[in-house]
Amino acid sequence: MSRAALLVLADGRFPAGGHAHSGGAEAAVRAGRVTGAASLEDFCRGRLHTTGLVSASLAAAAALGTDPVELDAAADARTPSPALRTAARRLGRQLTRAARAAWPSAELDALRGAFPKGAHQPVVLGVTARAAGLGPADAAYCAVYESVSGPATATVRLLGLDPFEATGVLARLAPEMDEVAGAAVCAAERAAGEGTDVLPADSAPLLEISAQVHAGWHVRLFAT
Repeated sequence: MSRAALLVLADGRFPAGGHAHSGGAEAAVRAGRVTGAASLEDFCRGRLHTTGLVSASLAAAAALGTDPVELDAAADARTPSPALRTAARRLGRQLTRAARAAWPSAELDALRGAFPKGAHQPVVLGVTARAAGLGPADAAYCAVYESVSGPATATVRLLGLDPFEATGVLARLAPEMDEVAGAAVCAAERAAGEGTDVLPADSAPLLEISAQVHAGWHVRLFAT
């Protein structure tokens, strides 16, 4: 196992397409729900414990070797918004391209063949972690960090928020990221023996609704 590979995978400069997505922050800013560091922290905390947990569990399960086709179906069932399903598959397709260049593997090749338009991003993340020699906890940490770092980075652009304040939000959420990553790995280990139905299905209805509204905007800075 290479810890350096984890740094490469989690690096925001890894060309997986995440920089074009705000994780719902753009819609939240326009609606007045995120106006500064305090409300950003609330927003990120909500994402972390809902979509972040679900994504981390899917990624950890894929890293353990659970069938990615079954996991993709589970991801679809846990993503009611068509706009978010489309975004997740686009991100998955981009991540697959980047991962195959960085860590060529038969599993990534098979995933691309099964989902030419892209599997859900968390599933690809877990398969990528396997290809990079990483474990389920590594995949879970990547997913939980992405769930909060994307909105935090986007808010710097959307609000002109001080980057130091945005980073402070992430630092304060670090203990909760640990908890969610741990819960995700436990869920993934259960799923290995009991099936994907036991994976978390925590929802964030307002994020789903906002994503559909955001998809209809004519002018926006981010894809989601």
